[in-house]
Parts: sequence; structure tokens; C-alpha cells
Amino acid sequence: MLKISDITYSVEGRTLVEHATVTIPTGHKVGLVGRNGSGKTTLFKIIRGEMVLDTGSVSIPQGWKIGGVSQEVPGNEVSLVDTVLAADTERAELLAEAETVTDPDRIADVQTRLADIDAWSAEARAATILRGLGFTNDEQKMPCSAFSGGWRMRVALAAVLFSEPDLLLLDEPTNYLDLEGALWLEAYLVRYPHTVLIVSHDRELLNRSVGGILHLEDKGLIYYTGPYDTFAKQRAANRAVQAAAAKKQGAQREHLQAFVDRFKAKASKAKQAQSRVKMLEKMETIRAPEDAARTVFTFPEPEELSPPIIATEGVAVGYGNHIVLHDLNLRIDQDDRIALLGRNGEGKSTLSKMLSDRLPVARGKMVTSNKLRIGFFAQHQVDELRIEETPLDHLFRERPNEGQAKLRARLAGFGLGADQADTEVGRLSGGQKARLSLLLATLPAPHLLILDEPTNHLDIESREALVEALTAYSGAVILVSHDMHLLSMVADRLWLVKDGRVKPYDEDLQAYRKMLLTPEKPAEKDKPKPEKAQRPSQEAIKALRADVRKNEERVAKINGMRDKLAKKLADPALYEDGKKGELETWNKKYAEVMEGLERAEAMWMASLEKLEKAEKS
Repeated sequence: MLKISDITYSVEGRTLVEHATVTIPTGHKVGLVGRNGSGKTTLFKIIRGEMVLDTGSVSIPQGWKIGGVSQEVPGNEVSLVDTVLAADTERAELLAEAETVTDPDRIADVQTRLADIDAWSAEARAATILRGLGFTNDEQKMPCSAFSGGWRMRVALAAVLFSEPDLLLLDEPTNYLDLEGALWLEAYLVRYPHTVLIVSHDRELLNRSVGGILHLEDKGLIYYTGPYDTFAKQRAANRAVQAAAAKKQGAQREHLQAFVDRFKAKASKAKQAQSRVKMLEKMETIRAPEDAARTVFTFPEPEELSPPIIATEGVAVGYGNHIVLHDLNLRIDQDDRIALLGRNGEGKSTLSKMLSDRLPVARGKMVTSNKLRIGFFAQHQVDELRIEETPLDHLFRERPNEGQAKLRARLAGFGLGADQADTEVGRLSGGQKARLSLLLATLPAPHLLILDEPTNHLDIESREALVEALTAYSGAVILVSHDMHLLSMVADRLWLVKDGRVKPYDEDLQAYRKMLLTPEKPAEKDKPKPEKAQRPSQEAIKALRADVRKNEERVAKINGMRDKLAKKLADPALYEDGKKGELETWNKKYAEVMEGLERAEAMWMASLEKLEKAEKS
């Protein structure tokens, strides 16, 4: 179990955790929640032993491995699947040793341990995890350098999940996942065989994947049994009881004090008055729970336009000669709340760029209202803020003629107070940067607001405030998000982006969730006729040749293991009386190696066929 005992930690004179104690039983999945800046990430560093505590200790069972998503995301030429496989360092070391070891006893130990950790199915398990996080089979063979930072973070997540540490620490893992990936992760964590502690502000994940909530508040840790909604109810009830007790005690204090004030000067009542003074002194104060400043978003209201504000007829859109979406016949009115659904790569971002006039229509007709103003928010805009400037500087650039008082009021309307307004953006938290970007996107009072993953880095209170603001907003909203709670609370229309089309999705979000988690079966009927294949590029042929070499080396390694086992099985001493059990063990290992060899040879032959086909085309 993970045991946190009376820990206190301070940084730069500010105490984040004070005399906190909690125990997480082995095998439990627990969500760590708390407001932005409360110290959740710091607590992870304390558990990993990266911080020196003021007081207390953290203990875990001897031999436990602690794993988390690395911030140093690989950008080298190693393929995705090999990067993930390398995360299991024990397997890699055993396979390397198996190539050189000659001692029969050590060979037995190595092969037994390889079987115990299911080493021969490792590639299939790694591929399954990568596929669940959105990588196709072809992409898994590509080098990490071919992917952007967000996609590399998915590789890092896949690596730590594959290594299966005894204590898995995940800090906002869904921030770089789409809806499909987030739902897959929910289901995966439920089946994860070890202890999990996850920082998340995703209500759906905290309701489906964990059995307890660890709340970091007022420098203390409180453990609640049950998913997030149960925690929220228990906490609300506890706060209500505490507030009622504080109110009752306040009334008692007033009553006692009134008696003292009234009779302290009268000799006949002096003893009674003195008795009440002692009662007041002994009374331990019950404090009412302090309510933090309420999280808000204040969107400016646009004027009403005649419907529709956008209409498309037979539209196609893409990049150069590559058409991503076609035959788009869409209509958007100012009161629409639309969620875009679809697997990664189907074209949700392309549609968002087209509707926001960031991508021209390739053919067809798109009509927009003359006075239409569009606000656009995407994660890359948060990353493009000027880190050396303050939020006030950003607003002044957009509204140079507005007074400073009004600009500060706008910032306050998005939860950025006086301190944050004058702080360099580079020193703000991720949530504060997201608030600033949302403010800039809504500054012109847009009639249509397009939001691409707006909840990344926002805590739960901020997400609820965003739901309230979008519900009250009088403009149209188009949402792309992995946050099922946000989608279910805001969207009243669902559009499915699939197979180059955009069509209304008539089912609800739960049906869509079920569809995403159900593996697709290849359709046998109405298969499209294959297009004439283009000649592969030299880079593609190089990659195929590298794949052939890698598979050939893998076959050679396994052949080496087979030869060593065959030599062992050829030893006459192994067949002597009393060694039946040992013989069965070695035969089992030999069968496992042969099975692995069969799979490796099949992969080698498949890669050879691909290369030959590419070189002939």
C-alpha cells in the first residue's frame, strides 16, 4: 500500500501540504482532485521522492516500481512500437542476456522469467495500447520524430502503460487525447492490475475509472470512497453540516456573551456571569467552511443575426489536391449548440478551420451572414501566447482605446484577478493561460464560437463555470472535446465526421461511446474498389527496408534462443529418472520460443512482401 504519514512541504515560504496523512490500499484506483495550484503535481513529486519533506514520510512496499508519463518525450528515429517495448527495461535486459548467456542454469532462469512476464506477447500488447491511443498499424512502425509533441506525449503514455508499474501516477493524461483515446483510457484503467493515482478534472473518467477520490484542500488530504459524483455529494453534505454547526455555535456564543454583558456588573449575578465567561473560553471554535472565489466566465453578448448564419451547399474542403471532406450540405443557426464527433483523422479540425474561415472551400458554395463574427479557440493558441507579456498587455494590444479599468474588468470576468493581470504569461498556470486565450477568442462578441478542446488545464470548478457560460451564451457554439460531461451538458445537436462526410448523428452520446469502444469489423459487402496505387517515395521504401532488417534481426535473435534451448534438451542428463518436472519445464520453454519464432517469421515475410511490392510498383 501507499502510506503518506504526517507530511508537510513548503516552497518559497508557501505551505502546500501540512501534516497530511492518508493510506491508499494496494490495487486501488484513486483520483487526486483539487483546485489549480493546490499542489497536486507537487504531491506526485513527493511520492516519487523528488522533494525533501519538512516533516513526515512516504512509504511504499519494497520492490515496487513507480511509473509516470515522462516529460522528455522521445523525438528520435526509433519506431513507436520499439519505443514502447523499450519501456519494459526488465524484458529488454533479459532478451539481451539471452543472446549471450551460456550457463544452463542461468538460461533456465532467463527463459522462466521471460515466460513469467509474458515477453513473447509483448509486441502484440504494445500494438494494442498504441492502437487504443490512436495510432494505426502503419504509424506504429514510423519513427517518433515523424510526430508532433502532442502525439509524442501519447507515445510516452503508451510506454508507461505497457511497463505496468506497481504504482501508476498519471497527471492529466487526457489533456493530449481525443474523445476516442480518452474513452479507451477509461476502460483500460478499470482493467489495470495495479495501484493507480490519477490527477484529472474529467468527471466522466473519475466516475468510471476510479473507486476513490483523494481531495487536496486547505493543505490537507481527505480520502473519500466511491467515484467523483459520490465524493461531490459527501463533500457537500460535510460542508453543510460544518456550516450548520458553526452557525449554531455562533448563536450560543452570542447568547452567552449577552448574558455576561448584561449581568457582569451585578453582584447577585456575578458568579453566573463568570461561569459563562469560562464556558466561552473553553468552547473550541467551529469554523464555517471557507468558499473560494467563485469561478466565472463572462462572455460578451452578440447582436442577433437572421438565420442561417452559415450555410453550405455541395462543399468540398481539403489541403491542396487532397480533399478531406466533400458533399457538405450544412446549416448553422445562432442558437445551435453542435458537438463534432468522429475518430481521430476523420476531419473535425478541417471542418472547424473551414467554418472559421481559416481554410478556403475547394469547391461548392458556403454562404455566411455579412456581419458574422467568429471566435476560435484551440490548444495551439494557448501555446502561442507571448510569455514575456502580461494578460493586460495582451488585451491592450487588442483594445488600445479601452481604459485600463475596463480591461481589468474583462480579465476579472474570466477569473484573472489583479495579481494575474500583471503577471507574465510564462509564470501563469496552464488553466490561467487557457482562460486568457478564451477571453481573447470571445473579445469581439462572436456570433459563432468554435472551441477545440477548451477544457484542457481547467479544473472541475472552471469546467462547470464554462458549462454555465456556454448555456447562457446567445451565440452559436461548435465543440470538439474529449470531455463527455461538457458535451452532454452543452450540445443539443451531434454531427458525425466520418468517411469524408459530415452528417447528423441521431443517437445520443452514450450510444456513441459504446460505438467507439466496440472494435470495428471489416465490412465484406460494398467494399470500395481500390484506387490505382501510386509509386511509393524513396523515403517510404527506405522505411520498408529498415522494417525488413529489424524483423530479420528479431528472427535471428529468437533462433539463437531456440538453438540454446535445443542444446539443453539434447543433454542426456535431462532425461534421467527424477528429472521429469525439469524436462517438462524446458519443453514448455522450447514450445514458447517456437511460437514466438513463428510469429516473428510471419512478420518478416509480410515486411518482405511489402518491400517487393513497393520496389516493383
